[in-house]
Amino acid sequence: MLYDPGFNSTQPADNANVMVALTIAICAAWILPGLIGHDPWKPDEVSTFGLVYHILQGGSWIAPMLTGEPYIDDPPLFVLTAALLAHIFSPLLELHDGARLAAGLYVALAFAFTAGAGRELHGRGRGWVATLILLGSPGLLIRGHLMIPDTALLAGFAIGAYGLARCPRRPLTGGFWLGTGAGVGFMAKGLLAPGALGLTAAILLVGCRTWRTRASLGAYAIAFVAAIPWLSIWPTLLYRKSPALFNEWLWIRNVGSWLSAVDLGLHAPALSYLSILPWYAWPSLPLALWVLWGTRVSGFRRPAVELPSILFLTCFAALSLATDAREVYAMPLLIPLALLATPSVDSLRRGASNALYWFGVMGFSFFAFVFWFYWCGLDLGIPGRLSRHLHKLQPGYDAQVRWLPVLVAAAFSAAWILLLRIKRRAERPVIVWAAGITLLWGLAANLFMVYVDTGKSYRGMIASLTKELPQNYDCISSRALSEPPRAMLHYYANIITYREEDPARSRSCTLLLVQGTRGNSPKMPPGWQQRWKGTRPGEKTEYFWLYAHGLPDTQ
Repeated sequence: MLYDPGFNSTQPADNANVMVALTIAICAAWILPGLIGHDPWKPDEVSTFGLVYHILQGGSWIAPMLTGEPYIDDPPLFVLTAALLAHIFSPLLELHDGARLAAGLYVALAFAFTAGAGRELHGRGRGWVATLILLGSPGLLIRGHLMIPDTALLAGFAIGAYGLARCPRRPLTGGFWLGTGAGVGFMAKGLLAPGALGLTAAILLVGCRTWRTRASLGAYAIAFVAAIPWLSIWPTLLYRKSPALFNEWLWIRNVGSWLSAVDLGLHAPALSYLSILPWYAWPSLPLALWVLWGTRVSGFRRPAVELPSILFLTCFAALSLATDAREVYAMPLLIPLALLATPSVDSLRRGASNALYWFGVMGFSFFAFVFWFYWCGLDLGIPGRLSRHLHKLQPGYDAQVRWLPVLVAAAFSAAWILLLRIKRRAERPVIVWAAGITLLWGLAANLFMVYVDTGKSYRGMIASLTKELPQNYDCISSRALSEPPRAMLHYYANIITYREEDPARSRSCTLLLVQGTRGNSPKMPPGWQQRWKGTRPGEKTEYFWLYAHGLPDTQ
């Protein structure tokens, strides 16, 4: 055990098994709502499911395709897992719901291995605290329930952190899990995980006494062997299939992201992630800072401080140096922050602990009341003014009382009230915060999922478009059509479009689907006539037009 009792002498209370069971229940209540019951949402879920659907249709997993075009932004671990789960659960669930279970699987792995790392670093009875701190992060709440490969990357970082924590004490298993975590992260999103975990391991070996041992060297050798299959099999197969695709994935999508060779997304300031962490990583960030403040006298050279601090800094530096930045990319930062913040529950002053507890109790109770109030306006029509406002925002929503989700939401509310009776203990603020986040997600997922899905789903729009298709046409070209509608046209209507922007794909078709902005219809040459126009319910900018030429039944 790497935990140093000199840092925190408070030992776990009795009934540790009860607290572990409570943590598992909170994790399950956090993970399960929102995984099924809604269509793929733009932008990321739609693109990911397009790749999953390609594999389910018998396509190659080595270089998955999105509506007939190679799409190799990320390695295929997540889409393979999602395709497997979609196939297994296809008799019970729609394909996209079954595929989304992969997100729940990887987040569950992240929670489990974060608990293992917390126990290794801080002692018996502290693993579940680390998991609850991670679970309570607002930045993880929505993104952890989406069909995106970033959830597999999160699991990879958690597995790797667990392996690093075990390396000095159990080099065989520690090295195995370190290599496996780096491999899982690599197969999820590329070079970030093996780079950050490898650099962290090197710094620990050189600069930290606990890891500067022969046992750690042996563990790192085992980690290298464990990582080789993950790091080599798919890239080798991709290179053999298409050297051009391999070079695009490695040098443009990965290395180029750091060398500024290309700009793949939103170009943000170097420290943009620092600006989102105060809300993204609440309360783990202030708790982690409190731990660092508390070690200023006794010294920072403690394993429980060194490992998470170095892992956070290496990952933060890698993300900040990349040319593209999105909030979802910051998810791996939450794991080292949770591990670093874990001992704060025993060292917080009583006033700060009570403040965090009551802030959670009052804040989450208030917002739970607000959610129920808005549901009354949405589905019961009371009050009328609120009801009219909500239905104006989403005109396609069908108001009705859906009893099963309502009963589940009521169960979440009742569980929250019962939990508030928990006895005073050092971990109570963290428990209440994690349970409060879970309460709000449970209410949102059960009371408002259909409402949100009405505006985010392409299902209704595509059904409207297909009604206007002529009986006989050769193909559909597209202009400025983004990946989400292309993927959903393939899924819902088995329509593959041919982009004008891609010379290799461009065709002269009798139909043309154009994407633009509402109120700014495209200018078409003579001979083209509009057959249809529309968008998703409530969408204010994105708009679509379907044109035809050379067809006798053109309207």
